[in-house]
Amino acid sequence: MEKRLLSKNNLPVSRIGLGLAALGRPGYINLGHHEDLGLDKSVEALEAQAHQVIDAAWEAGVRYFDAARSYGQAEVFLAKWLKMRDISPNEINVGSKWGYRYTAKWQRQADSHEVKEHTLENLQRQVKESRGFLGDYLNLYQIHSATEGSGVLKNEAVLDKLADLKSEGTLIGLTLSGAKQGQSLLKAMEIERDGTRLFDAVQASWNVLEPSAGPSLKAAHDAGLAVIVKEALANGRLTDRNNAQEFGQQKALLEQIAREQGSTIDGLAIAAVLAQPWVDVVLSGAAKREHLHSNLGAVEIELSADQLEKLKELAEEPEDYWNTRSDLKWN
Repeated sequence: MEKRLLSKNNLPVSRIGLGLAALGRPGYINLGHHEDLGLDKSVEALEAQAHQVIDAAWEAGVRYFDAARSYGQAEVFLAKWLKMRDISPNEINVGSKWGYRYTAKWQRQADSHEVKEHTLENLQRQVKESRGFLGDYLNLYQIHSATEGSGVLKNEAVLDKLADLKSEGTLIGLTLSGAKQGQSLLKAMEIERDGTRLFDAVQASWNVLEPSAGPSLKAAHDAGLAVIVKEALANGRLTDRNNAQEFGQQKALLEQIAREQGSTIDGLAIAAVLAQPWVDVVLSGAAKREHLHSNLGAVEIELSADQLEKLKELAEEPEDYWNTRSDLKWN
């Protein structure tokens, strides 16, 4: 698999990385998540499944793995796998995030699955926890969902602490969400400490249904930030599992182009992300090995200019996309 550079540290990563949001906890909003995990959703069963998927990703050449404090046991599962496989920190890129607390207590249905807390106290607590699990493997630490509403990009104490972490050798990133993620990114790019841009990387949602952040992500890439794309499959809406009646016409177009490419819908959707020249890494959120392998098929797809133009027809208004996403059920 082709390697690109994630950052100035020259650590190699694959074009496709593995995000662990669906593998670290029994409840998530991806379509079909409940079926992906099977009947046994104990911690032990999910750990075994996570290790199977991580194994498959590693064997396929994946070298970027993405976790978060709020992804249940994701950091723990990954840390155990790294030690069991005796992987050197120099062989792998690991990113994690702070800013949300996991609150579902291993329940599939809960009043609250995660709670945002962008305070200095939470950063100090969670970076200690992440480092405790991942140690020297942790090379990228990201603000989880740095929206303007949370005020984190104006919290000088938090920004100073992130600058301290950066001075210690940890790369600093931010992840974005919502209809205004592009605007948030441009503001974040202006933040400096000691004459140097604070953020080394950005992780944002971009897919053929919600491409609005594209210009800002290109600007970030041109400025030297690593660009990681999440939710390339729109939480399962860009897979064959999306049987919503109102999505029938869009799905027909996806199926048509997938047939032309000899691909699956999910492979096609990820290939559309990889076709953007400003993308360094796109995350697979697969919770099963077969889904991971289907996602990885995207690297073999070369979309024509005509096909890429047709896929632009699928774009929704950002507000409509994010409203639909907020209505997805934890399952």
